[in-house]
Amino acid sequence: MSEGHDHLTALLGRLKLTALRDQLDTLIDEAGRRELTIREALTLFCEREVARRDQRRIEMAFGLARFPFVRDLTGFDFAAQPSLDKGQIREIATGRFIANGEAVLLLGPPGVGKTHLAVALGREAIVAGYSVLFTPATTLVAQLAKAHAEGRLEERLTHYAKPKLLIVDELGYLPFEPDAAHLFFQLVSRRYERGAMLVTSNRAVGEWGTVFGDAVVATAILDRLLHHSHVVTIRGDSYRLREKRRSGLLQRATSAPQPTPV
Repeated sequence: MSEGHDHLTALLGRLKLTALRDQLDTLIDEAGRRELTIREALTLFCEREVARRDQRRIEMAFGLARFPFVRDLTGFDFAAQPSLDKGQIREIATGRFIANGEAVLLLGPPGVGKTHLAVALGREAIVAGYSVLFTPATTLVAQLAKAHAEGRLEERLTHYAKPKLLIVDELGYLPFEPDAAHLFFQLVSRRYERGAMLVTSNRAVGEWGTVFGDAVVATAILDRLLHHSHVVTIRGDSYRLREKRRSGLLQRATSAPQPTPV
């Protein structure tokens, strides 16, 4: 290898152009094969460097988001949930609601794909350049209560207020203690019109007073969440139960009450 080549790779390393450094020979060969001008070759080199950095950013952001599993919109069976407006989901996936600090509520019975959609939309947000944090509602409330008891509530609220999109999953599966409801209200107020939220729940918003154990606090929370919001109500069978029925393990039962649209 020539001294000039070694010097160039060293310079690229010092400039932290690692993708260009690692692919230098391949890129030079490609530029020569395509008979690119110097300007075109520089454009090619920069595009590869930017692509590598974007990929690293996305991979790191996926890890920081703490998604429970990998899901995307292409893997969601819209045909199995005809109540869903695919166009509305695609619009939400653009991330405009995040830029505007709005809320998305995904409502429906267990097993209809709410968490799948939440993760898929969170991943779309990361690709679009937004920071995302995913948390089960029970974990969120437990951490806020623990921080409050230890005198670190402000620190924990700041932590949950930081990401551009906060996803709170499975709100309503377990009722909140009254103090926890007040803590959740503080978080919603902190993010109101400044940070977007996506909340999944198996309970209609009219039942949130029971969920939070305090109708007044629930009203205050909903007042902020619904002010600038996109409400998606899914009416359909559970994917998991559908598979059991297909295998003959479970007979079709009477459908459970569905959440009422807002």
